[in-house]
Amino acid sequence: MEWTYENTSRMVQTKSWRIHINEAGSGEPLVLLHGSGPGATGWSNFSNNIPSLAKNFHVIAADMPGWGESQPVSYKDRDHSGALLELLDELGLDKVTVIGNSMGGGTTIRFGYEHPERVTRLITMGASSGTSTLFGAGGFSEGLKILQQGYRTPTFETMRQLVDVMTFDSSFATDDLIQARADMVASHPEHNQNFLDGIGRRAVVELDGAKVTTIQAPTLLFHGRDDRVVHFENSLRLLSWVPNSRLVLINHCGHWLQIEHAAEFNRLVEEFISHN
Repeated sequence: MEWTYENTSRMVQTKSWRIHINEAGSGEPLVLLHGSGPGATGWSNFSNNIPSLAKNFHVIAADMPGWGESQPVSYKDRDHSGALLELLDELGLDKVTVIGNSMGGGTTIRFGYEHPERVTRLITMGASSGTSTLFGAGGFSEGLKILQQGYRTPTFETMRQLVDVMTFDSSFATDDLIQARADMVASHPEHNQNFLDGIGRRAVVELDGAKVTTIQAPTLLFHGRDDRVVHFENSLRLLSWVPNSRLVLINHCGHWLQIEHAAEFNRLVEEFISHN
């Protein structure tokens, strides 16, 4: 079967949230969580992974509240860990493997220590450790500055700059892909304003380093060696904090590892699940 946005798309009403998901396949459940970039959705972050993973797994790619087609939310009320818990309850899923890119990686880690009884494994790509680094940028990185500009002026040219800074090699990014991203941001001004209101006031995902060390679930950390958004030192720190973890650091790779190196990512995820 050919999986498309249209034939995988549906809305789920949880206790507190209206959450859009793209759902495909059957078997052990995997939940995919996108990053915080302008126009980010479960499908835009994982369309290169869903068809492959859905051959063996029940894949759910969620738009978090405040992104995509899901319910708007102010930065003060943002609680992606709580929203994920409600989504799993509504879908009747007891335990899942959570896979998250960037902001989604932070939610993955937070969910792992807040609700350990609901996770089988944790997988992150380009996740922040929630603390400052020795070798990364002080303040906002180059990538985060362009990301924020994408919310302020979601033009085609800004989206092209965003794709360029998120990747090592942006040759895969067609004009149609860039325009679709710009159109998604422009169609949800309420999401844009809520995100901008939170800049400097609250981290997109807040992590407690001491609680991260309590995670017992098998954890696979991915990071691009050339990530200009979140420095790979963040995953080195997570590696030192999470006892049962391992790190895959990929050269010639930016922040969108699961897109730039989709085949390798899909293979390593399947191998990790099969052995853990």
